[in-house]
Amino acid sequence: MKLAIVTAYPPSKVTLNEYAYHLVKHFRQNDDVTEIVLLTDKTEELKDVFFTENGCKILVKECWGFNSYLNIVSVTAAITKIKPDAVLFNLQFMKFGDKKIAAALGLMLPLVCKLKGITNIVLLHNILEEVDLGSAGFTKNKIMQKLYGFIGTSLTKLLLKSDTVIVTMQKYVTILKEKYNAKNVRLIPHGTFDVFDKQPNYKLPNGPLQIMTFGKFGTYKKVENMIEAVEKVRQSTGLDLEIVIAGTDNPNVPGYLENIKELYKHIKQVRFTGYVEEKDVSKLFNESAVVVFPYTSTTGSSGVLHQAGSYGKAVVMPDLGDLALLIEDEGYKGEFFEPNSVDSLAKAIETIIVNNDYRIDLGKTNFKAANAYPMGKIVEMYLSEFDKINNFKSSQENTILQEITFD
Repeated sequence: MKLAIVTAYPPSKVTLNEYAYHLVKHFRQNDDVTEIVLLTDKTEELKDVFFTENGCKILVKECWGFNSYLNIVSVTAAITKIKPDAVLFNLQFMKFGDKKIAAALGLMLPLVCKLKGITNIVLLHNILEEVDLGSAGFTKNKIMQKLYGFIGTSLTKLLLKSDTVIVTMQKYVTILKEKYNAKNVRLIPHGTFDVFDKQPNYKLPNGPLQIMTFGKFGTYKKVENMIEAVEKVRQSTGLDLEIVIAGTDNPNVPGYLENIKELYKHIKQVRFTGYVEEKDVSKLFNESAVVVFPYTSTTGSSGVLHQAGSYGKAVVMPDLGDLALLIEDEGYKGEFFEPNSVDSLAKAIETIIVNNDYRIDLGKTNFKAANAYPMGKIVEMYLSEFDKINNFKSSQENTILQEITFD
């Protein structure tokens, strides 16, 4: 199979680029895939496709840009030229831009493939029905939220015109089937990026205990409460703690982390890593005692939770939305806290770091959960869906031929 993947890709700062990296890494190792063509956003630096593992050929075509109104033209032209056997879209609603028209035009691409007869699957990481538009940085205006809801419903209907829509949570399947009467929605779990054959080393490095958070910050991921909570834990326990804030600003909130640095410059041992390259991710997680999710809402299955699990890490999470569902559906375990409560967050962090056996127990549970869905298995599930689409198309063509012959 010659597979085209439409996605942002490292070193891109556009959302879901890290997920694409791991999808590609495992697709190329599957014997059923003969070539991968990445239809990516444009970046100044070279795309990170230099894998150490053996695999199929990868061709990169940078053919779209964030907030460009011409993406539908340029990506369609690229697809027409390369003639793939199938196309996978790695999407969320603001994938192609944070301007409504640019975003909507980009999301028409799966329909274009359907009209051209090209087998295609949309991987949809979130649905607007489950997004808190205010907390997620879209808008706090109630009228605008209703407008976004209408636009979201229209775009969802558009995406459902693709051959198959894949979502990562069972709740999303239920909503799409009930609200849209969708027949082509399937569940494939998020998957775990790095799966290891043996248990991690749960011993922590010498020095301060690192309390880490990872992501793009400023909308529903904010670090003020985390910094203040760790400071409370320092005072109550006397432990040597370092706060590690790994990642960058959310594109909707430029300058957020710089403001945080200035606001909390009086707090000791707060480290901002900036953008974390793939080669540095393992060190970041391995050295952390606890991974904190300082979220006020959620917008889909959490890649960071799956990463934390693969490294055997204890986690601290708000008891809300999709994170709570993941705990129930996939078997992860952590300490919960009340969103927006510094005291509750401090208590959750302290509960873990003062009890080393409990920290290790949480890490082992999360490691087991992460290993249930390695990316290699996830890739096989996608290839199975592509086969189902092609088999269905073949059966339809045979039926038409038989009817013509009979007439």
